[in-house]
Order: sequence, then structure tokens, then C-alpha cells
Amino acid sequence: MELQGFPLPDNCPEPGSCIRVERPEPGLVVVVLDPPHRSLAVLDAPLLNDLQQVVHDLAAEKDLKGVVFAGREPLQFAAGADVEGISKLTDRNDALKVVRFVHAIFQQIQDLKATTVAAVGGAVPGGAFELSLSCNYIIAANDPKTRIGLPETQLGIIPGWGGSHRLPRRVGIPGALDAILSGRLYPARAAWKRGMVDRLAYPERLLEIACEVAMGRKKIRRKERGMGKWLVDKNPLMHAIIGNKVRKQVLAKTRGFYPAPLVALDLVLGSLGASPGQMVEREAEAVAELATGSVCKSLVSIFFVSEAAKKYARGHDDFRPRKLQHGAVIGGGVMGGAIASSMAEKGLNMRLIDLSRDALDAALVDHAATLEKKSKRRRLKPHEANAALDRLTVSQEMDGLANAEIVLEAVAERMDVKKSVLQNVAAKVPSNCLLATNTSSLSVTEMAAGLPRPERVVGMHFFNPVRKMPLVEVVRGEATSEEAAIEIAALATRMGKTPVVVKDVAGFLVNRLLGPYLDEAMRLFVAGVDPAHLDQLMLDFGMPMGPLRLLDEVGLDIATHAAQSLHAAYGERMLPCTGIQALSSEKRLGCKTGWGFYRHPKGKKAELSSDLSSFQQEDSARNLSDQEIQDRMVLSMVNEAARCMEEGVTQSVEDLDLATVFGMGFAPFRGGLLRYARSEGFASIVARLEVIANSQDVCNRPGGREKFTPAPWLRENA
Repeated sequence: MELQGFPLPDNCPEPGSCIRVERPEPGLVVVVLDPPHRSLAVLDAPLLNDLQQVVHDLAAEKDLKGVVFAGREPLQFAAGADVEGISKLTDRNDALKVVRFVHAIFQQIQDLKATTVAAVGGAVPGGAFELSLSCNYIIAANDPKTRIGLPETQLGIIPGWGGSHRLPRRVGIPGALDAILSGRLYPARAAWKRGMVDRLAYPERLLEIACEVAMGRKKIRRKERGMGKWLVDKNPLMHAIIGNKVRKQVLAKTRGFYPAPLVALDLVLGSLGASPGQMVEREAEAVAELATGSVCKSLVSIFFVSEAAKKYARGHDDFRPRKLQHGAVIGGGVMGGAIASSMAEKGLNMRLIDLSRDALDAALVDHAATLEKKSKRRRLKPHEANAALDRLTVSQEMDGLANAEIVLEAVAERMDVKKSVLQNVAAKVPSNCLLATNTSSLSVTEMAAGLPRPERVVGMHFFNPVRKMPLVEVVRGEATSEEAAIEIAALATRMGKTPVVVKDVAGFLVNRLLGPYLDEAMRLFVAGVDPAHLDQLMLDFGMPMGPLRLLDEVGLDIATHAAQSLHAAYGERMLPCTGIQALSSEKRLGCKTGWGFYRHPKGKKAELSSDLSSFQQEDSARNLSDQEIQDRMVLSMVNEAARCMEEGVTQSVEDLDLATVFGMGFAPFRGGLLRYARSEGFASIVARLEVIANSQDVCNRPGGREKFTPAPWLRENA
């Protein structure tokens, strides 16, 4: 019986070619996942069809003693389920068929009379781990590349191939909930300590030990949970207490926008009181509902475009980026220090240069504190933390650059200062050294003018805070080479960031889109909308924080400067509201001074300032509906995004959407700014923009009508 409803890959292989069956000795079978159409096995339709046939044949063998499931290499087991296939499932019945088909295979593996062992290593996410859970034992390669877990909730679905009931039976309800709701991929040793795998083995001995266990020549003593198994797993009262507590935590984190974690919670809590057959149907129904829903489709779309960004960073057949070893950052402020620290942590020998000794000392203290915290949390081994500490050196002189392969400037946001720094650096570094700028708005093209080899000058725009924000804008000036852009993208990926290549325009992409959004929020506030309600509406929309709270985070002085830069570049439609200047003062710049729209007492929750009503100059917006208020803020971004598409600021709509999610926190469950617009219908977006553009208060303000008149790109797509 072949799998129906699961889309086939474009390069579909011949039936029977995805599995190798080896027989090292009588009674032992090694089932090797080795699809010819994939560099790493994926549980797609061809492989699942072949696996079903192999397991069916093994079930008929009478003298079978042991079966080992392995990858083609010790650190290449399988990359989980076929996410692309899942993304193409639109029919609920097809999704049900897929889940039931896979469950039947895994149940057959569990029912084999032989001892079954999964020999896993490298990436073992989702469906690959669920395949392993159907075996009697799991042996993992003890190697840093091994990562094991169930990340399905991060893609808007649940572990639907047995993970929701097999993992709780193996590790208990609390451990299973932690693994499934976090979506974390655990290192091999952490997975072993949690009971997710039964034994560790060095990669070179993984298959050998797995075969010994399968044949009964090596014994494994599975971790016992003791009294916890009876006090928690068999106790309905504890289930209710755990469920109530975890549900509150999930809702606090997701605000109800993501259904998968709550569905997974119910499945895990009910798993130990249900039969395997009942759990199969529950998981199938859950997957069918979630996989065909909009949230899953949005999250999967983000996953694919982020993977495409990583692929770009790997280069192509004609050019592969260097693994940079030596670098420097000019400017030891908060941003420059954090960038240099992050690069040193990822293996680069870094030089941090600043005229201020105090700034350098502060950067070193912060670097050491960050590494110590990671070491205590076991995210870094002690020797790794010590090595990273040694890789960052500082200087008040422009020295130590003779071997630099990249120098990034993070000095004051002034063109004359940046050009002077880059000219000085260019005279001291090798000809193949990349010259990067962390500017948030200034022209990379202008910075490169007059420098030797301007093709190596490229923007590498980080967002604050550097260690937390996942996006890096790779800005290509007019002279920037493709090779330089790829190398910067590769470095960003190495740092754990997601790179998006953007055109050299004022504000680049993210700040250009944030500009009209924050300005519109300011105008609505000045025009009488309650500030608490204003921020709450955008939280309800799915943003991580309200626009006034975000202005405090950015800094009212920085926001004012950015708004003026955008106005200078784009004219009347970007004319800034004067409300921020009225509000801000030397002591009132947002989080950095402890006071802006909000009061920010140390160690306490921020609260709106009590004097905000005195800055509201009129009441023209007080009668707007909640939908109209949201539209004015969100659609101002959508319209500017459409203009960015007309100008080719990003290479695709998907790149723009990725940048909005990773750079400004645009609601991931909506899939990005333009995906949201598409889901609303471009015709609807155009009509709503026209209503705003023609409203009296917008028509009466300079640039208002121009700001909201629908961009041609939107009309064409409508």
C-alpha cells in the first residue's frame, strides 16, 4: 500500500531505492535510510513508501533477532518529516491519510518480535525522533552535531507521528511537555540525562554498539523515574494541576495566537490514559486540523525563507565564502562591543578599538559576564568560554589590523565620521579584507566612494540588542560585489543570525517600514487615542510590544533622528510628527534614561507615565474604531512595503516578510507583512487605504494623503 495524499518531490526516485537493507550476520538486519535524491534523509513520500515495504517484509521473517535503523553515516540519520510536503497539504482528508499511514509503519516497528534499535546522530528532529521512539532502544552519537527533539510546535503543528504519546510514556508527562512545548533540540548528553535516549556512543562505534544491543550481547539499563512515575503519571489530580499551570504559561507566552501548544498539552495530558489506537486518531485529527490551517502555513513559510537565507550564505559552485578567522570592530559602544563579543564567541580573533578606555573596559566586562552566564547555563563548556574570552582584545589605537579579514565600523551615525574611519582602516588592512558598516540609515554607496576596492564595502546592520535580535540586514551598495555580500551573510549565519540582502536605500528595509508605523502611532496618540489602548491594540494584533513601548526601547532621540533622515530621503509622506520632540528631553529619552512614554524602574515592570494626557493636543482620533486605529498603523507599513517591492529593496516578497518577522517582530503567525496583506486580500487593502487617504484629518495634514494613497504595486496585485 502506497502513501496517498503526501506530495511527491520533484526529483522522485525509483521505488525501493531509498532504503538499504544490510545483513551483517544471521538474525540481524540493518535498515539504512539512504535516499538517492536527498543529501540527508527526509521522511518524504518515497522514503516512507519504501520503509513501509521493508518493515512489512521484516514482520514476516521468523528467525529475526535484531533490527537496527541507521543513517548512511553516523551523524546523518534523518532531518525529520518532509516540511515541504506538509506545507502543500491543503485537504484535511489527505492529512489524515498521511498521519495514519506513518503511524501504521511505526506501530509495525514497535510490534516486531525482534529487538529494535535506532542508531541516531546529527540532526534528529521531529519525525526522525518519532521513528526512533517506536524502537525498543535509542542510541545516540555522542557528538556536538547531534541534536534531538520534537520542534513541531514551532511550525504550528504537533508531534503527530507518535511523539505525543510515546515520549510521555518514556520520560513522563512533565519531561514530555517541556520537550514538546519548547520545541528544543537537545544535545546528545542532555537528551540522555532526560531519558530521551538510552545510551551514548562515539560516532565511530555507534553502529557496532547498536548491533550488539539488538542481538542481546550488550545490555542497556533504562533510566527509571522512581516514585515520580506513580505520583505524577498515574495521578489525575496532578494532571489537572500541571495542565492548569502550563496552560496559563502557554497563554501568557502566545496570547492565544498559536493553537498548536494548547493542542499538544491536551494530547500529552491524555496520553497515559488512552490506548495507542486512540492516540493515533487523536494525533491524526490534530495534525489534519493544524497542518491545513493558516498559522502552520505562515510559520512554515518563514521556516523555508530562513533556510533559503542560510543557503545563500553557503555560496554557490563558483564561489564559497571564507571561514573568517581575524577581525576588528571600530567603536566600543553598546552595539560595537556586543558585535565584537559575539564574533569572538563564534571563533574569530577580534580587536575592539575605541578612543575611550572606559568604553573598552565596559565592553570587556560585558563580554566576560556574557560568557560566564552561558557557561553557568551549560550553553558553553568552560574551555570554550575561556577561549572566547581570550579571543577579544582591545586597543585605543588603530592597530592590530595587519591580518584582519573583516573590519566593521560601529562609530557615530555621521557620514563624515564613518568615511574618515573607513579611509583610515583601508590603509592598514589587506586588500581582501571586508570593510563593513553597522550604519542603520546612511548610504553604503557614499561610504565606499573613494576607497580602494569599493566592491568589498558592505553594510552589516545589526539590531539592538545585538545578542537577541535574529536579523542582520546585508546592505549592497552600488559597488558591493556579490562575493562580499555572501561572505557577510555567511558570517551572520555563523553568529546565529538570519541574513537578508537589501538594497542601499535610506533606512534600508526594517527602519524604513518602522518609520511610518511609529509615526502614525505618534499621530494617533497626539490626536487623542488613549496610549494604553493604542499599545494594547497592537499587542492584540500580534506585535511583541506596542508602538509607544517600542519607541521607548529605540530611544526618543534615536527615533527622532531616524524620522528626520527618512523625511529627507522620501519627502512629505515621511514628514515626522512633532509629538516626540515635545515629549522628549535630556532626562526623558525612553529606557536609557528610565523615562519616556513609560516609567522604567530598575527591576520592576514598566508603567505608562501619568502625565501623557498633557501631550495630547486634539481629539480628532478619539472616535476612530479599533479596526481603523490598527489599519492606520499597519497599513502605513504595508503601503511602504509595496513601494520597497517596486524599488527592488529585497529580492522577493518572502525576503521582505522574513525581515519584518525577524527584524521588527511582526506577528509570526501572520507570516510577515505582505503575507498578511495577501491573506486580507490586496483589493481589501487598497480599499481601506483609500478610505484613510480620503479621511478629513489625513487630508488636512502635509503628506498624509500621499502616505496612504495605495502604491501601484498593491493595485497591480489587487
